[in-house]
Amino acid sequence: MTSLFTPFDLAGTPLRNRVVMAPLTRARAPNDIADERIALYYAQRATAGLIVSEGTPISQEGQGYLFNPGIFRPEQIEGWRLVTNSVHAVGGRIVAQLWHVGRVSHPTIQADGRLPVSASSKQPVGAQAFGLDDAGNPALVAPPAPRQLATDEIARIVGEFAQAAANAIDAGFDGVEIHGANGYLFEQFMNPLVNDRTDQYSADTMENRLRFTLEVIDAVVARIGAARTGIRLSPYGQLFDMPLHDAIDETYGVLSKAIGERGLAFVHLMDQSGFKVGDVVVDPGAEGGFQGLLRTIKGNLPNTALILAGGLDRARAEQLIDAGLIDLAAFGTPFIANPDLVARLQNGWPLNTPDRTTFYGGGAKGYTDYPAYAAA
Repeated sequence: MTSLFTPFDLAGTPLRNRVVMAPLTRARAPNDIADERIALYYAQRATAGLIVSEGTPISQEGQGYLFNPGIFRPEQIEGWRLVTNSVHAVGGRIVAQLWHVGRVSHPTIQADGRLPVSASSKQPVGAQAFGLDDAGNPALVAPPAPRQLATDEIARIVGEFAQAAANAIDAGFDGVEIHGANGYLFEQFMNPLVNDRTDQYSADTMENRLRFTLEVIDAVVARIGAARTGIRLSPYGQLFDMPLHDAIDETYGVLSKAIGERGLAFVHLMDQSGFKVGDVVVDPGAEGGFQGLLRTIKGNLPNTALILAGGLDRARAEQLIDAGLIDLAAFGTPFIANPDLVARLQNGWPLNTPDRTTFYGGGAKGYTDYPAYAAA
């Protein structure tokens, strides 16, 4: 037994190992409601110590992808309850990733064809949402310039995150992960080259830049408790038109210190170096900065677990865990094609290759039909 496969206490929630299934958008939900096929998909992968669900929108306004199971309507909560019951029945643990995409959306996804909303008024150049094309067919579409949120609207969104967290607990999740990464709404507030506000949520001071993120954290903690609350962050990430800026280390240093003081269950970092979305590859040159910041963030989290995702294999994950730099290791794409990934990693068995043409949308093919390992 090596450190990756030993049990872990996540703020009172016992995990059977330190392998985390990272959140993976699959766009398989009819009517944006989790169903039996989605429950099977997660149950197949429940040997992970912890599953982080695909991003589940806190509202229709927060949605950027069709066929994405939300958590704001009663029937959506019921759908997720089927998933959590299935995962728990086979001994797994699962948290809900709470999601608001901000400007990375499209009028065809929004109520009454409205514009997406954001901290910013700037269009996310090169980004793609999954909406309807001009012929009314599901397709990757370019988001327009968003409508900038008025100051008095922001409290409503904070409240929607808190309600979504309560809905997640009602649905049987073991906790929640606030999606503060990958160029979505939180980064649109935190990045000074994107946030063009002039109010108390502007990027002109560190306090203002982090105000929305900390308000959401505090509202969620007040509703469900710090021991059931985590957050995902992607410092040095450049997805969806998030430019690098000079204050990255300072921003995430201050934020991680505030998170550590609040005693959240976990911080889930995504290293986007070399990460590919469509035809865009994140500049791997950011890797040096990320690795240095990783040490700083870990030092700011005395009682909060640190999860790392992004290009890990077993050897690298164990090296980082044994060095005390991370507590748990998250794997994304490998879990798509390998429902038994934990056993494959532990035994050195070969991995199935995922079919990228089935990543988004469709049915069972490329979703629940990948086989477990069978020795010849």
